[in-house]
This record gives sequence, structure tokens and C-alpha cells, in this order.
Amino acid sequence: MSVTRKEFLRAAGVSLVVLAGGKSLLKGANGKRWGMVIDVPKCLAKPDCTKCMDACNAAHNIPHFTDPRREVKWIWKAKFEDAFGETEYAADAFRDKLLPVLCNHCAQPACVRVCPTQATWKREDGIVMMDWHRCIGCRYCMAACPYGSRSFNWSDPRPAIPALNSDYPTRTRGVVEKCTFCEERLAKNQLPLCVEVCPQKALTFGDLNDPNSEIRRKLREQFTIQRKPELGTKPGIYYIV
Repeated sequence: MSVTRKEFLRAAGVSLVVLAGGKSLLKGANGKRWGMVIDVPKCLAKPDCTKCMDACNAAHNIPHFTDPRREVKWIWKAKFEDAFGETEYAADAFRDKLLPVLCNHCAQPACVRVCPTQATWKREDGIVMMDWHRCIGCRYCMAACPYGSRSFNWSDPRPAIPALNSDYPTRTRGVVEKCTFCEERLAKNQLPLCVEVCPQKALTFGDLNDPNSEIRRKLREQFTIQRKPELGTKPGIYYIV
């Protein structure tokens, strides 16, 4: 009997919860929804820092193409006004400043609705995933995503990987890829790598459905904004401003 990659990941997640006695980070079936809070002032305190991006690129075999039209990115930096538009929150302190952006792992992801092959789907814990073997390269998901969070491999990415990480799968020409909240690390009860390596501790990851979680505490105590919430996608990424 053949098993798809999506079926394997779902089965593996359930097994990990059982084996860990309910202590694993992967508890989608128990009502978790993973999200992230990014503290913009903390991040801007080290404006030249790229550790979150460098670690993500190295761990996930993200290719480096010199042609910007072929760029593949999971987490990158964008100008505040480009990420949020000309809002009342774009004060002088943030204007023209670069801050990290990534897949928003929306509760109502437009990309999932338009994918004709279910190559992209939302897990029970809220992570929007990609099955690169099912992707046919139609790029409907890229057109539907209002955040520009998906990249297309116009050419074979493997020759453009600076240092191959044999522990993580590479992709092929003609498929879309994006941030997966380091689902492979969550399965080991580890935090996403960008959160772990940030020297400013500007990234907080946790369960949005747990009122006692650190991420919920920050959302209660700090003023946050989201990217394009008016579109109804319900992003899972919040920014402290």
C-alpha cells in the first residue's frame, strides 16, 4: 500500500504525541494553533542581524540564486511600509526599517483554497504545509497569497545550495516552497530554528489557543498588528510595534 507524504507526516505526528505521553509540541488534534509574535523594536535593535534567515536557509536547503527574479525565500526582511502599507502605525521609528516576514500560517489560508492538487494544506495545529511531490507548479497558491510568502523554483535549486544539509529534503525545478514553521523540529519537541537562534529574543512561538502560553501573555500585554487582517485570512503572525 502506497502512502503519500502528507499521510506519512500526519501519521508521524499522531505517533509522536502518543510516544511522548502527550508532552510533544505536536498536538494539533488537541486544539493547538501555532503562531508567532515578532517584537519589532527588539529586532530593530540589531538592524544588520540576519541570523534567523541564515539559519533557516542552511537548515532547509534554500538555494541562493544571484538573479533576484528567481529568489527563493522562507524568511526574509522587508521594509515596514511594504509589509504593512501606509498605516497609522508606520511611525518615523519604523519607516524604511527592515523587519522579518514569513508565511503567516493563516487560519483561513487563501493558498489552500485554490490549490488543485492539495499540495498545500493546513494541519490541525494551524501550520500551512507543502507537499512538494504533489505540487504541479501551477502557482495558483502564489497568486492567491496576499503576502508574497511563496517562492517558485524556476530552475533546479540543488546546484544553488551553498552547503547541502543531508537531513532535510531538497526540492526540484517547477515546485513552490515556503516556511513550514520548522515542522520537522516541532516533531522533536524543538522550537522553530529562527526563534532559537535570534540573539535579541525578538521571536516568540507558541500555542495561540492556550490562554496561559507565553505568546498569549505577550498579546495581552503588548500592542500588536498583523499584515492585511482586513482580508480575512486571520494571520498567525503578530508584530509588536
